[in-house]
Amino acid sequence: MSSQIPMRVAVVGATGFQGGAVARLLVERHHRVRALTRRPEADRPPLPGAFFLAGDLGRRAEVRRLFEGATHAFVTMPLVYAPERVEAYARNIADAALETGVLRLVFNTNTRIPHGPTEYAAFETRRLAEEVLRDSGVPLVVIRPPVYLDNLFSPWNGPALVDDGVLAYPLPESARTAWLSHRGLAEAALAALTGEGLEGRTFDIGGSTALTGGELAAAFGRGLGRTVRYQELDPVDFEHGLAELVGPEAAAGVAGVYHFMASERDPLLMAGDDGVSAEVLALEPAPVEEWVARQPWQVWSADAEEPDTSSHH
Repeated sequence: MSSQIPMRVAVVGATGFQGGAVARLLVERHHRVRALTRRPEADRPPLPGAFFLAGDLGRRAEVRRLFEGATHAFVTMPLVYAPERVEAYARNIADAALETGVLRLVFNTNTRIPHGPTEYAAFETRRLAEEVLRDSGVPLVVIRPPVYLDNLFSPWNGPALVDDGVLAYPLPESARTAWLSHRGLAEAALAALTGEGLEGRTFDIGGSTALTGGELAAAFGRGLGRTVRYQELDPVDFEHGLAELVGPEAAAGVAGVYHFMASERDPLLMAGDDGVSAEVLALEPAPVEEWVARQPWQVWSADAEEPDTSSHH
């Protein structure tokens, strides 16, 4: 499947950070993007070149309309962790993909997934969606990311990093993590959509190296040109803070990943895959310090004037 021929891609999750990054890269590479959203027009993120349809994943006919005319699909589930809802979404997506004959569907699980069952909806609902898609017979490639560097370029991390040199995150310091950027996810998604002979495969995608908290802080220090130290956040405190932003249900879902990591049952869950996905998908993720050096951190500085973020899209 040549990436030279423009694809028509149905993107589920294009208004979120992960799906948005994928949609932007697809548009940049001259592919056509169709996206489903429940947001009113004024509240949609700027995605020039993407075509938005109003609709809901819970409504079969609306998902089917998104897929009409699509050659490919990329799916990231929303921050929903009720198993019956996620299963219904996955069934609607699978049915639409089969009925419209998409050539390949790439499913982003939002997270790595442990081998055995856990009590955390963050993993189990994504495992369920993956099984529904796989069992449907749709031509499927699954990508499982670790955690995102972009989580750290945020109002709750930026100021402490810039002003105090503290990198606080709810992962154990010892947990080796192949931190990935949203752009890195997008590059992996594009490769998974276009690479030959990938159907049926699952890739633990990630950054170029798996870093402990201390090593991550050192890489941030090199990128920022200052000393940075890692501080382990308690996942309970993290969940409480997140609940104020996204509500208790979604926060509990997201935080499940960090509660699990804190238990150290699978300390290497977020680590690298020995270069398998980078090789097969022909990816070259940039080192963490390069990503850090490219971000406009000054917007988080306490002594910045009113930060002007208009030039930093």
